Formats: sequence, C-alpha cells, structure tokens
Amino acid sequence: MPAISTPDLTDAHPEARAIELQFASFGAIARFHGPAVTIKCHEDNSLVKQCVAEPGAGRVIVVDGGGSLRRALLGDMLAEQAAANGWAGLVINGAVRDVDEIAATSIGVQALGRCALKTEKLGMGQRDVVVSFGGVSIAPGDYIYADNNAVIVSKSPLL
Repeated sequence: MPAISTPDLTDAHPEARAIELQFASFGAIARFHGPAVTIKCHEDNSLVKQCVAEPGAGRVIVVDGGGSLRRALLGDMLAEQAAANGWAGLVINGAVRDVDEIAATSIGVQALGRCALKTEKLGMGQRDVVVSFGGVSIAPGDYIYADNNAVIVSKSPLL
C-alpha cells in the first residue's frame, strides 16, 4: 500500500472532502485507504461484528455511531479479526476500547475516543447506506483516505 498524505491529497484533489471531526489513530497502521463499506448503528456493534468476519479485500469500514462515547463499537477481538480478514481499516464516529491491544494490531483505526464499556448486541443498525457526519456524506464505495492529519472522502480514487 503506497504511503498517503491527506494534506497532499487534498492539495492535489480539491474535490476531496475532509471529515470535520478530530479523529485519533488507535491502530498499528497510521495511514490507510480503500473503498468504503458503511454501517450506521448506535451503541450496538452487531453489524460491525458481522462485517469484520467477511473478507475485507483492502476496504475500509466506516461506522456512524452517532458520535457516542458511551459504548465502544470496536474492541481488540474485532480489530484482530478485521486485520486477519484483510480490511485496511475502520473509521468510527464513536468510541473504541482495548486501545493498547488495538495499537498492536496491524490495522488502521480512526475513532473519536475510547470507552471501557462494550455495546449490547441487539442486531440494530443499517449497512451499506449513506452515512453523514462531520459535514460529509459517505456512500458505500466512496474512497476513504486516513492518516494522522485527517480522514478524507472522494467519489473516485485519488491514487
């Protein structure tokens, strides 16, 4: 995977949209990119669990958790499964847990924060829908580029 720089990409491609949230990097891979698979859920990571079990093929899971920091949508076991199944990373509008273990996992993870509490598994949420947060709408198949500067979205590949 070629090294990316979101500032350089936005300079070269002004059509790229930056998500206007202050994400933090939690995974061992600081720079990642790929086509988006979208999930919309609130304090229930049932769909995240299902998604990471599938072949990732270098894609990025974008989870709109409504910005909640009350329950973690990703923990160490799901991060490890995502890495093992070939996902490039996850962008989470919400919280993660097991941050030390995720930091040692070969996956990109950008999230708003951390929380020790797990979610309930109620099977709630939607997959492969347009999600909107941080001033940007993200459709399944949009291209995600993430590094320690930002997370940006494009309708077409930038690399």
